Amino acid sequence: MFTSIRPLIFSMLIVALGISLGMFGIVTISRFIGPIPFSMMQTTTAIQSTFDVTGESKVTTIPDKAVVNLGVIVNESTVKATQDKANTIITAITDGLTKLGIDKKDIKTENYSLYPNYDYQQGQKITGYTINASLSVSVTDFSTLNQAIDAATAAGANQVGGVSFTLSDDKRKSVEDDARKQAIDDAKTKAQTLARLAGMHLGKIVNITEQPSNRPYPVPMMYKGIADTSATNNQVPTTTEPGTTTLNYSVTLSYETL
Repeated sequence: MFTSIRPLIFSMLIVALGISLGMFGIVTISRFIGPIPFSMMQTTTAIQSTFDVTGESKVTTIPDKAVVNLGVIVNESTVKATQDKANTIITAITDGLTKLGIDKKDIKTENYSLYPNYDYQQGQKITGYTINASLSVSVTDFSTLNQAIDAATAAGANQVGGVSFTLSDDKRKSVEDDARKQAIDDAKTKAQTLARLAGMHLGKIVNITEQPSNRPYPVPMMYKGIADTSATNNQVPTTTEPGTTTLNYSVTLSYETL
């Protein structure tokens, strides 16, 4: 019987020795390379609510800048004759504008196109040439604007249009700042009133969004003088009225809720 038990005991000793050697190896490795790293991923969720209020403002002001397009259409039988005539008129217009004190940097060529005219009844025969040219003129003195239109038509301009009144960069910035402040004040007043009525407590402002509702480009009132058919045959002076322009502004404030 003892003889049959010995192999079992021997096997158990071998297993015990293997386990001991394994544990010794782990301890030894850990001693030399440090602790085995162990990590755990943790996800944290937070619910954040805000109280959003929109404030609005409307600022009305008088434009301080005007832009007008002055043009000429010329028809002649040859390219050279058409160019010469158009260039002569454009030069005369420019000279007349600068004499009024308008800086050349405020006179810009918007269009200059040359194209042939055809007689399709004669097999697309070229009968002449046309030049369509226009200048964009910016002024801040509206009395000069009226004089500029009269001077241009006297110099040969036969196209006057696109008159628009707007704001200079400096005035636009000032008006937008004013509109922005009024919209923010309006939003804060609404927030305080609504929170008080609803029994809420508001924290700090955590976000702000602004949106101009429109840009200040009003439609002007304009009356262009035409030739008088009376005996004096004098041209009626041009008159323009800038009117007013309105800038609408919207601002949304987001408050923390306590």
